[in-house]
Amino acid sequence: MEPVSEMPDSRAATNALLAGLREDNLAPDAVVRFLGHAARRSLLQAVRRPRALAELTALHGAMYALAAGRRPGRRWVAASWVLAVLHLGLLERSTRLATADILTLMRANLPALPGGSGRASGVLAIGLDLADGRLARHQGTTSPFGEYADTFADAAYWVWLTLRHEPSRAVRMAAVASWALPVVSVTGLALRRGAMPERPRPVLLRPAAALQAVVALRHLIRR
Repeated sequence: MEPVSEMPDSRAATNALLAGLREDNLAPDAVVRFLGHAARRSLLQAVRRPRALAELTALHGAMYALAAGRRPGRRWVAASWVLAVLHLGLLERSTRLATADILTLMRANLPALPGGSGRASGVLAIGLDLADGRLARHQGTTSPFGEYADTFADAAYWVWLTLRHEPSRAVRMAAVASWALPVVSVTGLALRRGAMPERPRPVLLRPAAALQAVVALRHLIRR
């Protein structure tokens, strides 16, 4: 069997790791091995894409500079860079970031950037979300990396905006639940089956999109 670290297909590699984890019944030592193999493959895949790694570093370096004087903001950007580097293997055959990927990563880092908590920031996030999806489809640059980054950007930005700026407890609970439920469900299914399930269709994500609009509008008109 081909070593997981050498598998070019990220989904196949993830499924191989999950299958081994399931066979060992999620034992602690199996979890450690899973994390070790996953980290090793992630680093190897990042090194094999020097152009994408350089682009990713330049983008986050610029955002890090914009977050000057805001320590939490700089930590946010640093965490975003680490997560993105560890998932560069999801670019599959591509060796560079697409424009849509850059827009997605900028959306994920809005909380760290100047104006990221402004009244129009929620509307801006929705605009960037629509733009990166359309651009990726138009340019034919859709990839597992873009899908991962999009999910991360939504979870990171909207949970932050809701918990920090939404005063209604009911809206906060409904919003966070709608964004957390798909992630928890997919993770649970993956561990149970020993393979990644198909990404939920848009119909399953409409409640989350609707709550994003609600939170953005309430943030925009709030005094």
